[in-house]
Amino acid sequence: MAHDSKRKLQMVTIVYWVLLLYIVAALAWWAFSLLHQNNIIHDLRRAALDASRPDYPSQLQAIEQSQKRGVYKFLGEGSAFFLLILLGALFVYRSVRRQFRLQQQQQNFVMAVTHELKTPIAVARLNLETLQKYHLEEEKKQKLVQMTLQETLRLDTLINNILISSQLEGNAYRFSKEELDLSDLVKDVVKNFGARYTSRELRTFIQEDVDTRGDAMLLKLLLSNLLENANKYSPRDKPITLSLTTSGNLISLEVADEGAGIPDEEKKAVFEKFYRIGNEETRKTQGTGLGLYICRKIVKDHGGEIVVKDNQPTGSKFIVQLNAQL
Repeated sequence: MAHDSKRKLQMVTIVYWVLLLYIVAALAWWAFSLLHQNNIIHDLRRAALDASRPDYPSQLQAIEQSQKRGVYKFLGEGSAFFLLILLGALFVYRSVRRQFRLQQQQQNFVMAVTHELKTPIAVARLNLETLQKYHLEEEKKQKLVQMTLQETLRLDTLINNILISSQLEGNAYRFSKEELDLSDLVKDVVKNFGARYTSRELRTFIQEDVDTRGDAMLLKLLLSNLLENANKYSPRDKPITLSLTTSGNLISLEVADEGAGIPDEEKKAVFEKFYRIGNEETRKTQGTGLGLYICRKIVKDHGGEIVVKDNQPTGSKFIVQLNAQL
């Protein structure tokens, strides 16, 4: 599927450039023809003058000026048309490429969502069938129940991301700004994350009494998505680091992992809707390409900024900066 889309894009690009070159060549030919015709008319009018007439110099000057005006006219109009063609061609080229890229991202999204929906349902169903068919020890029962809860929470997160993404994009979500203790909010999210991923080491530094104004649900979703992203792309034996600090009126929330990191040329692209690094057919990590897009939208709606930088010695560090003023 990805190969077919790439081949179509290449074909469209070739046809586009051929047509553009044809249009430019046609414009150049017409410009040359008009200038040549203007010179012929100039020569004929000049040859028709009678040099013995007393007004010969003034008539000759008028013919020369007319010839120059014709040159300026054709060159000016030709340049204007050429500029308009280039601007229109650039706009069409960028629009077509953006449309193909969006189509590819949407195809990747459908593939990812299909997988993301089927996997937790299949795991939860298998666990429930096992509990129903076999008499297991209490410890094994609790383990299966815990796994089932994790999969249902994963499914719930996926559905929330899709719904919130649609509502935020269509301005259908009623954004609320209330006074919040961001420190307590972060602690709640960290607690829920630790309950879901008991084997993951999460190192935290949370400054107390960090207050701000914002939407509690969206800010929780923001941090949850950042932690989920770090959990997906970080080795299981490596810790995730979270910090919440303030400096003056600026709140800094950082989530760092020790995974493979993000190439510099893709650091901005990861916040685009449906965008995921790599190929959807070969990618092993879970995800739909909505999490970081939602994070950027939430941060922007709160008047803040989000960036991704390289973590040391390896990995990525997502930095969110919000206003601390109430």
